Parts: sequence; C-alpha cells; structure tokens
Amino acid sequence: MEDAYAKSVAEVLEAFGVDPSKGLSDSQVEQHALLYGKNELPHEESTPFWKLVLKQFDDLLVKILIAAAVVSFLLARLNGETGLTAFLEPSVIFMILAANAAVGVITETNAEKALEELRAYQADVATVLRNGCFSILPATELVPGDIVEVGVGCKVPADMRMVEMLSHQLRVDQAILTGESCSVAKELDSTSAMNAVYQDKTNILFSGTVVVAGRARSVVIGVGSSTAMGSIRDAMLRTEDEATPLKKKLDEFGTFLAKVIAGICILVWVVNIGHFRDPSHGGFLRGAIHYFKVAVALAVAAIPEGLPAVVTTCLALGTKRMARLNAIVRSLPSVETLGCTTVICSDKTGTLTTNMMSVSKVCVVRSVHQRPITDEYSISGTTFAPDGFIYDASKLQLEFPPQSPCLLHIAMCSALCNESTLQYNPDKKSYEKIGESTEVALRVLVEKVGLPGFDSMPSALNMLTKHERASYCNHYWENQFRKISVLDFSRDRKMMSVLCSRKRQEIMFSKGAPESIMARCTHILCNDDGSSVPLTMDIRNELEARFQSFAGKDTLRCLALALKRMPEGQQSLSYDDEANLTFIGLVGMLDPPREEVRSAIQSCMSAGIRVIVVTGDNKSTAESLCRQIGAFEHLDDFTGYSYTASEFEGLPPLERANALRRMVLFSRVEPSHKKMLVEALQSQNEVVAMTGDGVNDAPALKKADIGIAMGSGTAVAKSASDMVLADDNFATIVAAVAEGRAIYNNTKQFIRYMISSNIGEVVCIFVAAVLGMPDTLVPVQLLWVNLVTDGLPATAIGFNKPDGNIMTVKPRKVNEAVVSGWLFFRYLVIGAYVGLATIAGFVWWFVYSENGPRLPYSELVNFDSCSTRQTSYPCSIFEDRHPSTVSMTVLVVVEMFNALNNLSENQSLFVIHPWSNLWLVGSIILTMLLHISVLYTETLSALFSVSPLSLAEWKVVLYLSFPVILIDEVLKFFSRSSRACTFPLRFWRREILPKESRDN
Repeated sequence: MEDAYAKSVAEVLEAFGVDPSKGLSDSQVEQHALLYGKNELPHEESTPFWKLVLKQFDDLLVKILIAAAVVSFLLARLNGETGLTAFLEPSVIFMILAANAAVGVITETNAEKALEELRAYQADVATVLRNGCFSILPATELVPGDIVEVGVGCKVPADMRMVEMLSHQLRVDQAILTGESCSVAKELDSTSAMNAVYQDKTNILFSGTVVVAGRARSVVIGVGSSTAMGSIRDAMLRTEDEATPLKKKLDEFGTFLAKVIAGICILVWVVNIGHFRDPSHGGFLRGAIHYFKVAVALAVAAIPEGLPAVVTTCLALGTKRMARLNAIVRSLPSVETLGCTTVICSDKTGTLTTNMMSVSKVCVVRSVHQRPITDEYSISGTTFAPDGFIYDASKLQLEFPPQSPCLLHIAMCSALCNESTLQYNPDKKSYEKIGESTEVALRVLVEKVGLPGFDSMPSALNMLTKHERASYCNHYWENQFRKISVLDFSRDRKMMSVLCSRKRQEIMFSKGAPESIMARCTHILCNDDGSSVPLTMDIRNELEARFQSFAGKDTLRCLALALKRMPEGQQSLSYDDEANLTFIGLVGMLDPPREEVRSAIQSCMSAGIRVIVVTGDNKSTAESLCRQIGAFEHLDDFTGYSYTASEFEGLPPLERANALRRMVLFSRVEPSHKKMLVEALQSQNEVVAMTGDGVNDAPALKKADIGIAMGSGTAVAKSASDMVLADDNFATIVAAVAEGRAIYNNTKQFIRYMISSNIGEVVCIFVAAVLGMPDTLVPVQLLWVNLVTDGLPATAIGFNKPDGNIMTVKPRKVNEAVVSGWLFFRYLVIGAYVGLATIAGFVWWFVYSENGPRLPYSELVNFDSCSTRQTSYPCSIFEDRHPSTVSMTVLVVVEMFNALNNLSENQSLFVIHPWSNLWLVGSIILTMLLHISVLYTETLSALFSVSPLSLAEWKVVLYLSFPVILIDEVLKFFSRSSRACTFPLRFWRREILPKESRDN
C-alpha cells in the first residue's frame, strides 16, 4: 500500500479488511499470503564461479595474449621443440593472466556480499494478533493486514502503519534508512506532505528500524520486496558497476594496440611473401611458417605483457599508503578513480560533523536590575569527551564555572533529569553514548561545568582515569540526590520531570522544549546572586528572543531547564505538579562540524573539486552547517545553491541541469534521491565520489564512480563501497584524493615507459624483417625483457614522489588519453631509437666486431640465400647466439636509461636526480644483476639462447644505449618551452589515437 501514510487509520484498516481488536482470520492470512507473497527478501542467485572467471578474460588485449601464447606453443611443437623451451612462453603468459583474473574474481565476489548482508536487518519474530489472540510468529509469516505490537528494543518486522499508541510516545531509530542519528517520534495522524520522504512519514514504521521508546500497535502494509528495505535491495540490483576512467583508457588502448599489432603482423608477413621460397626455409610452406613465427614474435613484442601486473602492483602499493591515511581500499581500480574525482557528495552527519551532539551555548538570566538581562556562555569541545571550557560573552574562560548559580543548577538538572549513559571504550579509545544524543550532550555539559567547593577541581578531574572521568560529576550529583519519581517525556507536554530528595528537601527538575517549559514558569533563577524572582513579561520576551536566535540564526537544538521546590515528603509526581516552575537556563546544542573539515573544503576548492553536502536533515540546519564549514564561502544568498529533494524534483529539466552545476547543498533526501543525484551528475560527465554509512546509502555507493563508506557504518554500506574511511573523516577523503592523483601520475609514467619500450621492440623486429636480416631477438628473449627487465623499473616508477602542486591543479578530464599528441610523438621517437639501437648492436657484431665474422652488410641482408651461394664463411654463423645477445643486452640497458627518463614527464634529470627515487635505482641494479645472471649462467643462457659478452661488447652496448637520455633531454626541453605546447601534431592525434578518444 503505497500511500498508507496519507490515509486515516480507518481507511487503512478497511483496505485490508481487518478488525484491529481481532486481527486477521486464518482464511484471510492464507488469501493475503497468496496475494502478497512471503515477508522476506528474495534470494538473489549469485554469478557462477566459472562465469566470473571467464568474465576476467573478456578483454581484447588478454585475448590477443592468449592467442599469441597458443600459436607460440603450436609453432614450437611444429619445429620439434619439447620440454621447458616449448612451454616457457605460454606458461608465463597464462600465469600472469591467472593472477589478474584472481584479483578480478575477488573484487566481484565482495560486491555480491552487500545484498546478502541486507538480510541481517530483517526481524526474526513478531508479536501478531490473529483470530483475537496474540502470538509470537516468525517474521517471515507476516502478511499485509496483520496487526503487530512493537515495544522498546523491537526490530520492526515489516513496513507498518500505526493504528494505536500504547504509551505516551513512540520513538524509532531510523538511522539505517535516513542516516540521521536522532530517533524519530511517531504519531497516528495522517500526513498531507507532497512528495513525502521517509522523514515526513511519521505514522509509518519501516522494516529493519528499531523502537527505542514506547509501545504501539500497527497494521502491516508492505512485506518482502514491497518494504523500504526491499526498495533498497532492488535499487542495488539495478545498479551496474561502471568501469573506472583508467580501465576505460586501458581498454581503448588495448583496442587500438590490437589493430596496430594486427596491421603490422599482416604487413610483415605480406612483405616477406617473396622470401617464402628461399632455400634456407626448405620450401614455401616452411617459409610461410617461419615468417608467421616472426609475426608472432612481433605480437609478443608489441603487447606489454607485464602491464596488467604492473598496474595492479602500483595500485596495491597505493592502497598501503592510503591505509596509513585511514582510507581502506576495497577495490583496487578505485585508487586511481580518486585522482580524477570532480564532485564529492558528502553525508553531513558523522562525516562533516562528529555525530556527537554537543552543547555549544547556554543562556541564563543575570539580573533583573541591570542590562543586559541575560548572560550567554559558549562551551568548547565537539565530541563526547568531557574535555572543554566555558567562556563568557567576552570570550574569557571561567576558571570555576560552579560558582555561577545558574550553571551549577543547570549541571544538577542535566545530571538528574537524564536517562542516558556516557562511558569510555578502551578498545576504541573513545567516549561512547547509550541513549538519546541530546541527553548525552547534557551529561558532557555536567562534566565541563565541574563540581562546587574545590578550587583545584579542574586539575583534580584531569588526574582521574578516562573510565572514571567519563561520568564523575554526574555520579556525584546522582549520589547527592535520591530519585523518587519520574514523569516521562510525552509529545503533548514536550517535557520530562524527575522528583529528587536531598537532606529532607524535595526538588523537581524539569527539561523540555523551551516553549513548553517557559509557559509553565512563574519565576527565574538569577545568576548574580542565586535569588529567585518573578518572571516578568520583559524577561519572558528577552528569553524568547534569545531562543529564536539560538534556534533560527544559529540553528541549535534548544532545551530549557527548570526546577521547583516540592512539599517535604512528597513521593510521586502528577502532570499538575508541572506548574509554577523556576526557570534555570536555556541550552543550545548541535552536531558540531569536525575541526579539520573547513581546511579540507578549501583544499577541494583549490583542487577544482566541488563538494555537495547531502543530508536528510532540514534545510535551515544544513545551511547553517555549510556556512560554518566554508561550503557557502563568499555567498550571502543561497538561492540556486541549496535545494531540498522535493524542490529539485519539481524543477523543469533545463533548470535541473543548471541547478546541478551550482548545487552545494541537497537536503531532506532519502535513498532514491542520493542515487538520482549520482546518475544526474554522471550524465554531465562528472566523476562522482559518494559517502555514506547506512543501509540506505548502499545503492548510491554502488552507483557512484567511487563509493566511500564510513568505518562506523553498516556492513551493507561497506560491502557496496570501494573504500572505507576508518576514521569517518571528510579530511581523509581529501588526503586520499591527493594520493590518488599521485598514483595516476606514476601509473601514467610507467605506462608510457612500457609503451616506448614496446615500440622499440616492434621497430627492431619490423625493420629487421623488412631489411631481410636474421631474427634479432627470439620470442623468449622478448618475453624476458617485457616481464622482468621492463616490469621491475616500471613498478619502481610507482614510487616517484608526487608533484608539489598536486592539489592546486584541476582534476584531469575523464576522456584524457594516457598517451596522446606531443607525448605520443616523444615516445615514438624514443621507441624508434630503442629499436634502431637494438638492430645496430646486431649489425655491429656481424660487420665490425673483432669476435664476429666481419661480413659485408650485403651478405647479412641476403643471409637466406647463403646455402645456394659460394661463401667464404659457414652459413651456420647466422645461428650464432652472440649477435642476438648483443641486441638483447642493448635493449635491456637502453630501457634502464629510459627508466631514468621517466622520473618526471618534463623535468630534466639535472633537476630531479635519480636518487630521488631509490626504489627505481634499486630496481635498475637488480634488473642488471638478473640479466647478467642470464648471460653468465650456463643453464639460463641456453634457455634464453644467449652467450656471455666480452668487455669490448659491453662498451659498444653502453655507447649505443646512453644517447636515449640525451634525446629525451632535448624532447623535454621542447616540452617545457611554450612552442612545444602548440607543437603541430594534429595529424598524429587523428591517425594514431583510438577512435573513442578522438570522438571525445
């Protein structure tokens, strides 16, 4: 029943045909069960494990790698190779792919847990009226129309409309749905609000929420998927995971690379068709297979096999650094997403605020004989910790607050007229509440006021243990007075009273809504001398003005406190006793903003990131907080920047789009609004981070580009998120964004490094094939270079220090290519040099080396006809392992120098020295040691078809390798100059980049 909140009790009962005094009959229960189904969330079939595994291989680059591995193995078998040699290359490729698939499967399995954890919020049993008798039944057997009784501590078993109040009040904790920490008072009257949200439906009890005060009877109006919890589940099911910006760019790059690889492989094969019949191959078919092997080698060279592993490693290193910042990353790709976040949608309660209600202001009557009539005190401290000071209107700290009569009696009243508990949790090292937040705030105020009669009180209290200190002053007053009788809070009175006795003197303390307390007061307590004087109209007007200032301008939640001396020996209270009270004071409390939030908001603004505060709270309270934290910086009029959910939904489409671009505050929201906001922002190409802690936030967290759950939040929110804030602090998000930007910059650097290295390998094989030279490098050598000698320095580049201005530049655009334009040209030049230097080393050994045959160049490029001609050298010289060893070593060493080039995109090595990243220096040393071990260990040298090099050969390797640094220094110089920024490379951008990037 969708609109039960807008109907009267009689209309709802009539709709289900139920008598509230008897409940449903057995036949009605059976009928309704068939009509509405069971009261449980349907089990969602999880994706089979084999499908999850196959999904990880649904990537073009991965498919090419698999194809290359299979073809390589088949060709090795055709050539008669057996054992380790035939299996090495395919095995290494499959191991890399398996490792990456494992990461993907784990990530997706975690995401499915969120749906299962929703079930934890369903009630197990319910007290149901059927056939005129109450019985306790499993909650799953409830049907719409059932009459259910709930009381304190009960978990609401289904969505229900209240039909009868069995106590003075009923309060329900709806935090899992609304995210707001304060309980909600429920009532029987229907609601006439248009576009009512959960907070407006004050006559509805929602499934999974908890009753914290009172008792009532209700009629079930929704079960299973038709409940508020069910709608959250459905929203989560409808939400599909979006690929991260880096994943999209890598996918585009993979598609582009696949086309290039296919084109070059076909070209190499076609260009060499004339060589298929060369005698050295032993026939046309064998010649075709030989050049097919060359094409496969080219594919292995072009594909950066280590790229997935290095990206994963770099992101994993980033997660460790983030964990030290209290940001626990659940999904590796989300680390990079933070770097391009353009909008952060932040919960108000608990993220921007401490979620710890604190008294911030106190107003008392000073004297009726002099102006100003009232005194105002401000109280420091923003948590439940009993640490803070009291300041007067002149901002001077009170040394002994209990010496002020009104503050002393406020402390008494706050300690005694209170049902909450404040305690210290040694495990969490924090103070915690049990009970209503407003009452705990009064407990903390008592501790800050202190006790009378001790000049050393402030320092004496500090000597207590934290466990003793939590409620020391409160316990003092509770021991001084004996509680005799209590009048609980009720909605009609809006107040609570407690009768206490001390030394044969009975006193009633009262607290409640200011308008209710002041209407019952006839006297006031003066702060100057502690006297009680009649409450005149002037004083009443002054107090009401202060109350309006507290509640209006300061948006504080206000309570008034009063007392009354009672006849000696009185043992009970009645509502009639709550008259002729003496007004003590007015206290204003708020959920205070975190101290570090204001500077974090400023950092976001400097970084070009917009912050939208999202809250279920009312508009005026939220606007006051935004003003305090600097979200409304330099704004006097909030029109066009602050919207309630209903106001935003009522806007025409064009105005709504404009409102999204300016929005700073989104208030009175419910779960569907949060998800709608994320989708609307994403439609404007924004990269959205959404914070949340409740079950209600799960759909929006899952939909956002990066969902950020609170460490103190629900398991559902954490399971649906990409990142969890251990300290629930907004400032941690900003620190994580800076880390995300640094990670992306380093990721970009090592991707460029690997691309330039692979371009070099492609150039080497392609040029050698076109010129008709023997194979310069065999596939197993290329695989070694790509995985080990490229992989280690690429991973170390991930440790490059972040730029100093990382949080003063705007977020990068989502469609920004990893490599484009001038940069692509730079790495093409570097790659071309790497390839040509590798070939040069190969040619040098044949033509100029003292240890080589010193052949004419023409003989080298016509090697395939050696067996048909009379030569002065044996044809077996072309199978010597020395030339490919020189080529492989040149390729390794030139890439080590190129790794140093990637310490910075544009800064010279004279500015950013190699030792600025010791990890990179260490990886280069380790790589060279590994390469030397391959050259000089007999087993490994046989496996990789290499042989030891002489000192003269090492010198030539260095001569050919070092110039890559000089070439990149020149290119970096042009990059830093203004001309380089406008370098005319539009033809490169159009022809070389993937179509998706060009379209964007």
